[in-house]
Amino acid sequence: MSEVGVVRAGQGRAGSFVLITVFLDMVGFGIIIPVMPELIGDVGHVDLASAARIGGWMAAAYSLVQFLSGPLMGNLSDRFGRRPLMLLAVFGLGVDFLIQALAPTLGWLFVGRGLAGLCGASWVIANAFIADVTAPEDRARAFGRMGAAFGLGFVIGPAIGGILGEYGPRVPFYAAAAISLMNFAYGLFVLPETLDAARRRRFDWARANPFGAFRVFRTYSGVLPMCAVMAAYFFFSSVYPATWPFWAKAKFGWSEAMIGVTLAMFGVIMAVFQGGLSGPAVKRFGEFRTVLIGLVSAAIAATGYGLAGGLAFVFVLMVVHGPEGFVHPMLTALMSQRVPENAQGELQGGISAITNIAMLAGTVFFAQVFGLFLSGPMAAPNIAFFIAGGGLFLTLGLFLWVVGHDGGRA
Repeated sequence: MSEVGVVRAGQGRAGSFVLITVFLDMVGFGIIIPVMPELIGDVGHVDLASAARIGGWMAAAYSLVQFLSGPLMGNLSDRFGRRPLMLLAVFGLGVDFLIQALAPTLGWLFVGRGLAGLCGASWVIANAFIADVTAPEDRARAFGRMGAAFGLGFVIGPAIGGILGEYGPRVPFYAAAAISLMNFAYGLFVLPETLDAARRRRFDWARANPFGAFRVFRTYSGVLPMCAVMAAYFFFSSVYPATWPFWAKAKFGWSEAMIGVTLAMFGVIMAVFQGGLSGPAVKRFGEFRTVLIGLVSAAIAATGYGLAGGLAFVFVLMVVHGPEGFVHPMLTALMSQRVPENAQGELQGGISAITNIAMLAGTVFFAQVFGLFLSGPMAAPNIAFFIAGGGLFLTLGLFLWVVGHDGGRA
């Protein structure tokens, strides 16, 4: 085989492994979501409202660690290559699930979530892999495929978690650990390096922390304003990881299996939109209008969940909600096009920092709002969704303002 053929084969293996890793990571995360309310309640001996608040702080711990570690992982991958950082993250995630499966106290659950945040930086490395092997004009479609892998993971993960949760809240964690560790073993044999030595750059601590990343982004036209849009979007959309299983139990009395079914259904819809429709959407509407469509659907869906009266209405809203899956990959693609090739890891690390600090604030905020209104004299589990819907409409306005002040480059 020629040298060019070898390079292309390696790039193909890298792209395939990245998609598989994202898929399996989300299967692992999806498996544990339906049982988190029961596990927190059992370990902490608390009621549902208190478990929701604790769950919010656990999600905040996850996001805080990702905020701090994302730029570090991205910059390390720009210096030492993508492969070692990706394998380390995948292995660490398997260890994290074992810690949570064995956790005797809430403190150990927090330790587990913190380690999960560190290893969740595999998203940063995965996006850098994609940027390495994809031409700038094709990255929107490639990031859309990443989103599809994410969605497919949510098809299988929550469904498995709902079933396994019937045997106890710790069982899904053992399954998630096995999946991650098998993926690590697979990666040892098939994952190539995609950043050759000539394209690596010197490691700089000033650029490897989240605040340093923000300063560096000022040199890339239009990136920081887009970061503001992404931060607002992730803050308000964090209502879902912060409250969904708790809201489902409080409002509808759903079992872990039913919660898993709804999340699986949502995963199917997201996979269809991100994997099957992101490319045609970009081709027909361009990144700018595709983001608009996604933000409008996000705002309508969040408000609609607060008004939902039953399972059928929730499923209808999920279809309306589907185009929201365009938002993250399209914004990522827009920013990726404005950054040099030797700083793609740094960009993805900075994006990770921004999204995770936004989710940190959002999950704490929405979990506390949910717990406050649920435990009051008039239980109102829908308030958090109404706030999120209004905030997403404001995010839509911010995006329009940013594009208007950027000379229409988007």
